Amino acid sequence: MSESLETLAALPFHVAGRYPKPALVQRCRGEGAAPDELSSREFFERIRDLGLGFGALGVEPGDRVAILAESRPEWLVADFAVLTLGAVSVPIYPTLPAAQVRYILADSGARVVVASDEEQAAKVRSVWSELPGLAALVVMEPAQTAPPVTEPDREELSLEAATERGHQRLMREDGLGRMFKEAATAIAPDTLATIIYTSGTTGEPKGVMLSHGNIVSNIRAVDTVIHVAETDDALSFLPLSHAFERTAVCLYLYKGVTISFAESLDTIARDMQQVQPTIMTGVPRVYEKLHARIIAAGNDAPPVRRALFRWALAVGSERARAVFAGRTLGLPARVMLGAADRLVLSKIRARLGGRVRFLVSGSAPLRASIAEFLFAVGIPVVEGYGLTETAPVLTINPATAPRLGSVGPAVPGVELEIAGDGEILARGPNVMLGYYRKQQATDEVMVDGWFHTGDIGTLDADGYLTITDRKKELIVTAGGKNIAPTPIEAELKRAPIVAEAVLIGDRRQFIAALLVPEFEALRARMASPDGGHDDAAQIVERPEVIRLFDDVVQSVNAALPRYEQIKQFALLPAEFSVATGELTPTLKVKRRVVAERWAAVIDGLYT
Repeated sequence: MSESLETLAALPFHVAGRYPKPALVQRCRGEGAAPDELSSREFFERIRDLGLGFGALGVEPGDRVAILAESRPEWLVADFAVLTLGAVSVPIYPTLPAAQVRYILADSGARVVVASDEEQAAKVRSVWSELPGLAALVVMEPAQTAPPVTEPDREELSLEAATERGHQRLMREDGLGRMFKEAATAIAPDTLATIIYTSGTTGEPKGVMLSHGNIVSNIRAVDTVIHVAETDDALSFLPLSHAFERTAVCLYLYKGVTISFAESLDTIARDMQQVQPTIMTGVPRVYEKLHARIIAAGNDAPPVRRALFRWALAVGSERARAVFAGRTLGLPARVMLGAADRLVLSKIRARLGGRVRFLVSGSAPLRASIAEFLFAVGIPVVEGYGLTETAPVLTINPATAPRLGSVGPAVPGVELEIAGDGEILARGPNVMLGYYRKQQATDEVMVDGWFHTGDIGTLDADGYLTITDRKKELIVTAGGKNIAPTPIEAELKRAPIVAEAVLIGDRRQFIAALLVPEFEALRARMASPDGGHDDAAQIVERPEVIRLFDDVVQSVNAALPRYEQIKQFALLPAEFSVATGELTPTLKVKRRVVAERWAAVIDGLYT
């Protein structure tokens, strides 16, 4: 990345008109519909006009503007409109209920909130009376029936109207465009850019303060390890509210990559066919579901094709093991791989659009078996590690020299240390300014310039980091044994029929587990064909299903010391979801919520 680009506010000026590709940002729509497109010049002009529109609403440098919307081009336009003013962007996950939206708006002191549609706008209206500092609500897709709110101390208007208000200012006031550019380019790297609220897996959300320099330094570091270019096309489906996807998209913008936003998580398969991306970022759960579907389809094929499928995967796995070992396949193996690729593996890649150069996985540890599968079918996966507090990337496991089970070495500029208790410590220009209005919480994690991540891990002689667990998630049994649940859960999830696994046992007499089946793969394994028509609640009670999962548990137990072994387990009849609160918006398990929702099941395991 150019050293001259020091702030996010300068990025729209870099992008404007530089890239000849017709669509810098676009959004996938329904089957057969043409995607919305936005050229680099149009992208800049919308940012400028909306920024001037925010100014007309009274937004000044340092003011907070919240964005409550799904990922889409307008999200980026709003974000950069805020940043070019020197104001502070506050992303809010659109899956959050009104009460949590109110908390973030109140805690951040937001002056304006941008909502995607009537559903999100309704959340704001329901709590507006409790937010005296909130002056305006801007709606991307306003309802046609409900009149906007206009009162002396508050205003509601459409995104189009706010943008037009800024455009009219530009037309009326001589030199306003030049002043806009001068103000944006004068913003210093240490200026607060955004407050990103943590998803609250361990308690009350905290606002992570990141400066322009924090984020740009991280984009620069990632750019030296992950190489993307103007010839690439990216499919984005993770929330831009999350630091991981936001940083990735900023890198795409800088490099001229065409960004297409998936219509929803449910349409990813269709959108991959439409976009044919060369790169894509995701979280492990998405790749696990992809793996499960492909395996289930292969196992459901007629006997000859099923045997061919399994042979090709075995050949591809040899390729994957060679990559991880840093060795070259011999001639016979290369010949077999060519045949396997032509007959099977290329067809698997075609289901993902057929052009993927590599995938990126972040937000949670990727199971080794999933990484090996992706490399086996000819799609390298790059795994990274980081936190919102580190803007976010700390390490990257490069596709050219991956180490299975590791998250790779630190990116340039970042230093890592392992504390005496195994906690990972980080230091670098990407580490946050602190938690907003929470000095005590800041002091607890920032000690002598080192950020305490809360994760437990090890560093090998070459600087490759391996994450072993979360410090606060260690289970202490009634017998005083400390048990790290994550590695055991990962082993359970190696079984294709296990979608999620959560270990229980803190202050209990033994370890138990809650298991969520991968129902698609499970139905394919069920001995009696009629069982495949049962609903989930009936399936998890079938004796043959319980035996299948008992085999998985006993297989994992065989490699564990006695005090870590799972003595009881329960099969849950429903997948964890964001809607039920068991998953964060980036699909990480909220242990506390799981324990509360399934308390009766857990109690039953111990009685």
